[in-house]
Amino acid sequence: MPHRAPHPARPARPSGPLPATPQRAVPPLAVPLLAGALLLAAGCAAPAGGSSDRAAAPARELSAAELRAAAVTDAELGPGFTVTVIAPGHGETGPDGGRETADKPVCQPLLDAVAPAAGPAKAARASASPAPVSAVPYAETDLSVALAADPSGSLYGGLLGYRGDRAAKLQAELEGLFAPCAEFGSTAPPPPADRSRGTTRTGHRLSRNDTPTPEGADAATGFTLTNESGAVVLAQRAVLARVGPALVMFSTVGVGAEPAPAPDERVVRHQVAKLRAAQKAQKS
Repeated sequence: MPHRAPHPARPARPSGPLPATPQRAVPPLAVPLLAGALLLAAGCAAPAGGSSDRAAAPARELSAAELRAAAVTDAELGPGFTVTVIAPGHGETGPDGGRETADKPVCQPLLDAVAPAAGPAKAARASASPAPVSAVPYAETDLSVALAADPSGSLYGGLLGYRGDRAAKLQAELEGLFAPCAEFGSTAPPPPADRSRGTTRTGHRLSRNDTPTPEGADAATGFTLTNESGAVVLAQRAVLARVGPALVMFSTVGVGAEPAPAPDERVVRHQVAKLRAAQKAQKS
C-alpha cells in the first residue's frame, strides 16, 4: 500500500514531489501499507451492473501466519508469474515522515489510509480518524506479482485481516467517499531527508470502475485514484474484494498519458479462492 521514499521492492505513493521519470516496473503510486488504500476501495459503493455484495456464511478469522500463508504463489498462478511476499515494514520511512492533509476534511481518512506510517503511528492516526471503525487490520500481508508477458501490468497487492464485521462496516462507512472526494487536493511536508524542499501540493481524482465480483468473494469494487503534482500524473487502478472478515486488493499503476491497466483477473480470482479456502479450513 506507502512511503515517501519509494523502494524498489515495495511500491509507494510518495507524498513529496513526484519523480520526473518514474519507472513503470516500480510504481511510485502504490497499494499503501495496504490497510489504507484498501479501505478506500472497501468504501466504494458498487456501480450499477458491476460490483455486488453477496450474502455468505461467517468465515473464520485467520491468524497473521495463516493470512501470510494464504497469499497466492507463482506456482499456483502458473508460468509467467512471479510472486514476491513483501516483508513487513520494508521500505518504510517511519512515523516521522509527516502527515499529508486533505483540503476537504471528509477525505482525510482516505489520505491517512494511503499515506506512509509504520506500526503504532499508523494505528494512532487511524484512531484519530473521523471514521468510527478502526481502519487498522490485526494482520496484513503485502505482495507483488510480476507478469513476464506484460511488465506494465505487474500488480501490487495485499491481504488484510479484520476482527468480526469490521471489514463489512468499513465498506459501508466509507462508501460515501466517492462523491465528496471525486476531486480534492492535499498538502504534505517535505520528507525528513530533505527539509529544504518545502511543502508539496497534490491534486487527487477518485473514480470507480465497473468490476465484476470474483467467485468466492462477498463483494468487489474497482476504483482509480490519481495524484497530480506538477507535470507528473500517476494513476493507481485497483480492485478490492471482500472475503469474509478479510480484504484483498491488487492494483496497477499508470504514468502520464499511459493508463493503468485493469488488474489481471486471474490473479484476483486465484487469490480470492485461496483466501476463502483458508477461511473454511479447520484450524490445526
